[in-house]
Amino acid sequence: PIPEDVRKADQVPANEHLTMQIAESVFNIQTAANALIFFQDNQPAYITKRFDYKPDGTKFGMEDFASIADKKRETHGVDFKYDASYEELFRLLKQHVGPYTVEAQKLFRLILFSYAFSNGDAHLKNFSLIEADGADYILAPAYDLLNSRIHVNDQDVALKNGLFDEYETESFEKNAFYAYDDFFELGKRVELSEAFVRAEIKLFITNSEDVSDFVARSFLDDSAKAKYLELYNDKLKRLSYSYRKLI
Repeated sequence: PIPEDVRKADQVPANEHLTMQIAESVFNIQTAANALIFFQDNQPAYITKRFDYKPDGTKFGMEDFASIADKKRETHGVDFKYDASYEELFRLLKQHVGPYTVEAQKLFRLILFSYAFSNGDAHLKNFSLIEADGADYILAPAYDLLNSRIHVNDQDVALKNGLFDEYETESFEKNAFYAYDDFFELGKRVELSEAFVRAEIKLFITNSEDVSDFVARSFLDDSAKAKYLELYNDKLKRLSYSYRKLI
């Protein structure tokens, strides 16, 4: 249903549908099956299919990262789901999954996507691990992806501690925004190869035409389309900038 307490509330369903479609079709991120539907009065609604049920009706084991980190309202306050860094997500991932490198690569791309598309709602409860066939847990399909900046004045990243645990790159110290150097450093710190990290950032820098095409064909109104692209292009400029000339 359309929320009532945000800007451009009527654009939220189309926003989430568009962002989820871009994630899967342009950036090959596995996402929850979803669609945009319209009621008889032409009001839109976003729908999504649960992915935690097996064909026989029983459920796969699934835990969000707030539960995995043992963070809840009673112990960490009302903002418990924001009380972390993205580096912490990788530590939790390493503790609880077998194929760490493969799943860490997926998580890195998803975090980079959330930054590039101004998803300030990428908190601990919007990342999960799910039981795979066998004993291992893996990263669950992405869900709740949208360009939240269109609707609220949120931060560039959702988690209060940002990308790192008590650390800032020289680039961030000088410029006060995350750029190429920050994601390059995040990849190194979570044990991803330099070649992989470079290729991932390049993937986001070089797919702007495909993104623009999806936005143009979306159900957003014209002003929301313009804002969506404005925010996206601003993030591309940041990701294309390296203080240390790493590109």
